[in-house]
Amino acid sequence: MNQMTDADNSFIQEALPAFISEAQEQIESLEQLLLQLEDAPSDIELLNALFRCAHTVKGSAGIFGLDRVVAFTHHVETLLDKLREGQLDLTPDLSTLLLQCNDQLRTLIGQARDADTAETPEAGAERAALVERLQAAAGHAEAQELEAGLAPATAPAHAPVLAITGSARCWHVSVAFGTETFRNGMDPLALLNYVRGLGSVPNLVCDIAGVPPLDQLDPESCHLAFELGVETDASRAEIEGAFSFVRDDCVLHVLEPGATPEDYARLIEAMPDNPRLGDILVACGAITRAQLQQGLRTQSAAVAAGTTQQPLGEILQATSGVSPQVVHAALNKQTKAKQRDAAPATAATTGDDSRFIRVQADRLDAVINLLGELVIAGAGAALLARQTRQGALIEANGQISRLIEEVRNGTLQLRMVPIGETFSRFRRVVRDTAAELGKDVLLEIQGGETELDKSMVERIADPLMHLVRNALDHGLETPAQRQADGKAGQGRLVLSAGHESGSILIRISDDGRGIQRDKVLQRAWERGLVEPGVTPADADIDRLIFEPGFSTAEKVTNLSGRGVGMDVVRRNIEALRGTVALTSEPGAGSRIEIRLPLTLAIIDGFLVGVGASKFIFPLESVVEVIEARSSISTPDAQGRSVVELRGRVLPVLSMRTLYGLATDEPERISVVVIKSGSHSYGVMVDVLLGQHQTVIKPLGRMFRSLRGMSGSSILGSGEVALILDVNSLGELAAGKQSVPAQSPDAANGGHKTFVRN
Repeated sequence: MNQMTDADNSFIQEALPAFISEAQEQIESLEQLLLQLEDAPSDIELLNALFRCAHTVKGSAGIFGLDRVVAFTHHVETLLDKLREGQLDLTPDLSTLLLQCNDQLRTLIGQARDADTAETPEAGAERAALVERLQAAAGHAEAQELEAGLAPATAPAHAPVLAITGSARCWHVSVAFGTETFRNGMDPLALLNYVRGLGSVPNLVCDIAGVPPLDQLDPESCHLAFELGVETDASRAEIEGAFSFVRDDCVLHVLEPGATPEDYARLIEAMPDNPRLGDILVACGAITRAQLQQGLRTQSAAVAAGTTQQPLGEILQATSGVSPQVVHAALNKQTKAKQRDAAPATAATTGDDSRFIRVQADRLDAVINLLGELVIAGAGAALLARQTRQGALIEANGQISRLIEEVRNGTLQLRMVPIGETFSRFRRVVRDTAAELGKDVLLEIQGGETELDKSMVERIADPLMHLVRNALDHGLETPAQRQADGKAGQGRLVLSAGHESGSILIRISDDGRGIQRDKVLQRAWERGLVEPGVTPADADIDRLIFEPGFSTAEKVTNLSGRGVGMDVVRRNIEALRGTVALTSEPGAGSRIEIRLPLTLAIIDGFLVGVGASKFIFPLESVVEVIEARSSISTPDAQGRSVVELRGRVLPVLSMRTLYGLATDEPERISVVVIKSGSHSYGVMVDVLLGQHQTVIKPLGRMFRSLRGMSGSSILGSGEVALILDVNSLGELAAGKQSVPAQSPDAANGGHKTFVRN
């Protein structure tokens, strides 16, 4: 292979991050396909998709010179080819081997990201051991074929060897790259360099007939076409595989050694237009450039001698041995090209509107941040417009606000991704953990199409991982234990997601033994979490597992027993303005419900005022607003009261009492009815300020212990409004939590602090 130029190195450095990202996606797909194949080992579509993923990784790595990835993936590819050809059956052992190889690929791709990381001898030995196992598995298939008297299916059927090529065969490759090649991040030169790695390229011609005039040339569009000979022992599939990344955006023809005139005629017909006969014949490989120059000199000499000019096609037939059929096909191509040049261009070529583009996450985050500032600035402009009382200005600002809202909704939608991609990662976790624990577990995924903010998905992955492993370790029993209890030997673990009351509800449920409350209570007595001899309600016992350092494991393993887990899960979920709840039935299983907001950036809010303080409810949680009635009970010391609403008792919270706001109560008070999960409650407020686009800002360290609050927002006037956590307020209304120990007045410059029991 030729030395890489500076341009090649520049291309590799610029395109490597995109390759790593795509390779990681292919590796994730490999893992999911392998896990699906365990349930359907003979599914040919899955096997073909599996082979394509490995081949894609290998081909891409070859372009970037990642020799370790190419060499290792080649062995994986060989075994996968045996599987899809039916020479091997996918057994559990083979599946485990391929999953381990996939992990090795993930490691190699990670090393490619950091070129300075040196490989350890242990890592090289581990990879060598995997290669030996792959070769042994593939060799076993070939041995079975030989015993049956068959030739290995992978042995290529060689065509007659050309005399000039020695031991290799000379293929003719014709490729015309599409106009979008450069925009898709591909470099034709890098692809041709990869082809050189398959053998040697004795001749190569660049056909520039499709390049438009300079004044019409778009430098980002590709108009290149190449005709080349490739001397190699590789198969047609391997040659075509070199162009797999541009296969949908190029015209590719591969002629085998010993191609017939009919083959060349079809190739000429498929080539880009070229007005000159000789260039067409050179481009298709029928003659060399030297033979064309000799033919042109013969033609010129005849004209100079006064002889009737002989057509170039006839001269080339006589001097270079070109088939008349090939010349005729080239003449037809030349005629069609001239006719198209003479005809007016009546139609414009349009691109594919369904293409995808990749955008770096930090760039999208920067746009979201700027959009948040735009929302705040728009609110300020709208406030000033209302103060002027000029109708035209108010109407213009209203139009701007509507446009900002549309931009906001569209931009936030860009960050929404299906949570099913995260759920699918747990198939491998369930498989390996269940095997380690000697359990038989079926994982079911429901609602995988539910979309969630990308940043939320990334941050919820670790808590979900712990909950899944916890269910496998503590919840589900071994097959023998389940059968002894009259259950099916295979346990069932369900991951589900869906929208509910303007939030995302994620459930992790199993049909295992459930919470062993006697063990939980005993451990709570030992640790002093519950007074010895006191037996709380079942729900309170279940909540004890979320206490810091709490564990019922008898011994420390790599899965449990260290006392670090469920409390961290709860803190991480609450940091996302979410809640986690657990329900369990002994002998029937457990269910954990996680509620999360749809996004962490901008929400529609409902702005209210209590005294000088401003508060915001998530708009999707607001059910209705009612006027405070005389039937409302007097709030207790913690601000709790009740009111009758359509024949039922509705818990009500007084913000003034709850947070100790030192303001006089107005004559008229409204009650905002809030829905939290399956329950509702009311909040007494002084004024209703209507819908408000809310840019969520995190609370400072000073206010993080403030219960009932999830964040803050800056209003158009510059004031700070606190965003209420409807789930925490619901627990306060039901008396499940203590009252906060910090006044929100401090957010507006106050200094009041207090403690309530």
